[in-house]
Amino acid sequence: MGVQDLQTFLESPNVTGGTVSVELLKVARNVVSKQNGRNKKQKESLAGGPHLFSLVVDAECCIDRLYGGYFSDWVSGGEWKRMVQFLSVLIETVQTGKIELVFFFNGSLESERMREWVASQLKARQNINLVLKHINSKGTPPPKVWWVPPTGLRTALRMAMRHLGLTTVTSMDDHRQETIAYLRENSLHGLVADDAEYAVFDPPRYFSASHLKLTYKGMVETKEYQLSQLAKSLDLPRERFCLLAALLGNYMLTEQDLSDFYARLGLDPNNLKAEVLVKTVASFIKTLDSSDNLDSVASEVFGAAGDKRSSKLKQSVQYYMNGTKEGFLNYRPPTGWISDQTKSKGDEPVPVQEVTNGVRENGDSSELDTSKFASETVESEQESRRAYIEATATLNLSSEVKSESSPTKENGIGEDHQEEKENIENGTVNGMSQHPLPNGTAQPSSGASTGPSSVAVSSLAPDLKVPPLPPVPPEVMRTASERHQKGLMSPFICQILSHGEIMLPMLMEDELHKELPSIHVFYRPVRQMVYAILFNLHHHQYLANKSKKEKDSLEKTEVPELVVKEWLWSKGNQYHTPNLVKAEEIGWAVPTIQRLWFGSTIDDKRRRLRAFLTCMRSDNPLILNTSYVPQHLLVLACVLRYIMSSPEKVLRRHELDAIITQAVSPELMDIQYLQELQLPLVTTRGVQLATLLLAGIETALLVNDACGAPVPWLMCCPWLYIDGKLLQHHLARASACKNLRELCGHRLDQAVKVERMRQAVLEGLDVQFARNPIPTLANAAGAIRMPNMLPGGLIGGPGSGIVGRGAGRGGLLRRPVPPGGGQLEVAGLVVSSWGANYGSRSAHSVPPLGSYHPGMRSVPQMMPAGMRNYRMPVNDFNGIGGPRNGQRPPFPTRGSSAKPIPRGKKSQVQIKKGAAQPSGTKRILNNDKRSGKGRGMTVETEDASGRATIPAAELIKKSGDATEQFEDALGPTPINGEKKDCEDAGHQGQGDAPVIVN
Repeated sequence: MGVQDLQTFLESPNVTGGTVSVELLKVARNVVSKQNGRNKKQKESLAGGPHLFSLVVDAECCIDRLYGGYFSDWVSGGEWKRMVQFLSVLIETVQTGKIELVFFFNGSLESERMREWVASQLKARQNINLVLKHINSKGTPPPKVWWVPPTGLRTALRMAMRHLGLTTVTSMDDHRQETIAYLRENSLHGLVADDAEYAVFDPPRYFSASHLKLTYKGMVETKEYQLSQLAKSLDLPRERFCLLAALLGNYMLTEQDLSDFYARLGLDPNNLKAEVLVKTVASFIKTLDSSDNLDSVASEVFGAAGDKRSSKLKQSVQYYMNGTKEGFLNYRPPTGWISDQTKSKGDEPVPVQEVTNGVRENGDSSELDTSKFASETVESEQESRRAYIEATATLNLSSEVKSESSPTKENGIGEDHQEEKENIENGTVNGMSQHPLPNGTAQPSSGASTGPSSVAVSSLAPDLKVPPLPPVPPEVMRTASERHQKGLMSPFICQILSHGEIMLPMLMEDELHKELPSIHVFYRPVRQMVYAILFNLHHHQYLANKSKKEKDSLEKTEVPELVVKEWLWSKGNQYHTPNLVKAEEIGWAVPTIQRLWFGSTIDDKRRRLRAFLTCMRSDNPLILNTSYVPQHLLVLACVLRYIMSSPEKVLRRHELDAIITQAVSPELMDIQYLQELQLPLVTTRGVQLATLLLAGIETALLVNDACGAPVPWLMCCPWLYIDGKLLQHHLARASACKNLRELCGHRLDQAVKVERMRQAVLEGLDVQFARNPIPTLANAAGAIRMPNMLPGGLIGGPGSGIVGRGAGRGGLLRRPVPPGGGQLEVAGLVVSSWGANYGSRSAHSVPPLGSYHPGMRSVPQMMPAGMRNYRMPVNDFNGIGGPRNGQRPPFPTRGSSAKPIPRGKKSQVQIKKGAAQPSGTKRILNNDKRSGKGRGMTVETEDASGRATIPAAELIKKSGDATEQFEDALGPTPINGEKKDCEDAGHQGQGDAPVIVN
């Protein structure tokens, strides 16, 4: 609702010709040809060649399209390699068509728009609940209408665009204002978005982002919004659109503030339709004499010029005026970003004191180079590119396995810290002098605080007493701002340094059944150490200790209270107030943020890496041994080690193996294989495990940026070590495979790599894996339902086939039912009967039937409590209870007739007439030999008189050599013409006696 109703009205049939389908490549050719015709002389003087059709793309409006459309398995954890392939094809297509795209991501905190952000997160939470409910009941990927961006999608998109050499910009203060300002400052041709506020800003050309698609024919199609038709349909001058947007309601002047105004216009505030609201407000604006005098407009709207809402109306109208072509020249964003195209090398960076916590513009700066991180050298870039090519070049693993004596990379984390200690005692850290803190007392803060029932933003929560954060060195803030704007850093870094506040989005986790911990809370200890690094907590602690030792010091320096506000949803605090999170020391003499970012010595390089590993609880030697953990798998290994070192038992053993297996699998880089891969079953636990991993990867990238990027950014790309669909595939296989080699497809080299990486992840840990769920028997056949693993509708069905039979690695699995068959008799009457259960041919291969020992019996079967005294019959064919391991006998078990053999008391074996078969052919008709008359094993034989069915005992008597072959199957010697099980009365009824149910 609100101003977004204008976008809905623009797309509705009420605006004739409001949207027109266009093909961007054709539009670009027309624009470029006209430009070249008008500026022929200028074209010849340009070194860059002909003009391009330049567009600004609001990535937030088409985040799903940039992902590649609604892939069917987006819920599994992201198809990152496929996303990179789609982006590369898209960019190649538009560049061939002379189109230049600039992508804008929202990296601003925008606390004033907190209500809008909370509404979007609650909508995402609703979709997440529907998705998980669908997976629990169906076990299939959810429909497109519930699409939720995979965790870390924006981070992966920025890294993919950086890899592809695209221009990306991240907003800092106000996303929409900075996007339209970039367009006007660089004189671009149009905007690709879907937001009503852009329609009010009146860009040169306005294209739809949600309809942007790349067709199989190589065309880029979308829709173009005709804003002139919108003005014509409303019969409203374009100059009055700013007032129209303000009166429709926005984050400054809300719909609640305008409820009285809507009531006077005859509208129901509780039932506002977009078309009716837009037309009614536009009709009211047309009745005004002048829209320039906002005081008179406020008196008309609110009934009095002095109403307190009048100032909100003026601010709202001015906000939209600042985005128009006329108002842009009189407006500059507070952060003062400057585009790369118009910024010369001699220009000084724009001051950012408006968004920093006490940063002095004229503060002392170091002689170190602050234009980029010290770790980003030419040599490191070349080395990381070679490693990237090596990791992605081949699809097949080498059959050679590195030996233990292969050269390893020095980890540099075991050296003595005496030199560092001496520097601290001398008042410096790593030779760099620090700015003393002003004297002040920090106020203590509590943990998660509860607030009012209504949604509150930070500006509306004055009861939260958050101590001020210490000042940030200007060179650190300058570098953070520049990297933030270029999309080279996690947006959280700049938000923490400038506002001391971050907003954590909803994740794909089940809030009802907490199999896994709350993901944001699970990684909170890592963020706490990041806060300590960014604000130099260790150095403040050193200054406080030093001031206490100096008796001559008049003022005592105290350690500041470093508290960062985190907005995240929980049952007890549904975005009412932020959680106040206190920074925690890293545990050793970590250098300052200046030294971590800009220090160029060998010791600085080692400490950067050690700080990263310490935050991820991965400070162990094997994690840096490239023969155990390749460089492109370091981030994933650190995330897994953090998960395994947690006091909470999260992963099961087979799940850890599955995660590592998919990371080293050659299929990870095979896009065709991943595209054709079909998941027979999607489980909620697998989906949440993927979310836990992706959230951990994003947290690790945050740590990497905070520590000065010790891990090259190319080695952090998620498509090098994870794919959601492949991960779900290996999780399903791992639950049924007997060992690691079977999980790896019997590829020894891959199994060795998995084993080594697992050893590095678990080195020195007291490993405690999560327990497998306790199964519940779903029916008398012994089918097992795994909680949150198998949907109820798939028990015993085709989808449950992935669990397999026999003792698997993933827990207690389904065992085969004893295959003998049987009957249920009540009071002497047969009320039910069932045949043999031979299982599936897909079971493990077994030796031929004749190789079984006559005395073997089937594996005991787990039965429900009410059937524990139930005894299955034992067949006397070959002395065993039927074929083992679910394999059918190599001969038919029924006669040639389609009719079932009657089993009544008076039924007799009948002689059947049919086509002649080769002499000596035998077919077993009933493998259950019963005690009593007319029962027993019968065989079908053929002689000169024709085919006949006779009891097996008579056939055995006629054949002397058969007596020796089936000697064990005949049992004890018959007594008084009736065969007994044995002489002992205690053993009666254990052989061929009828089934007894107690």
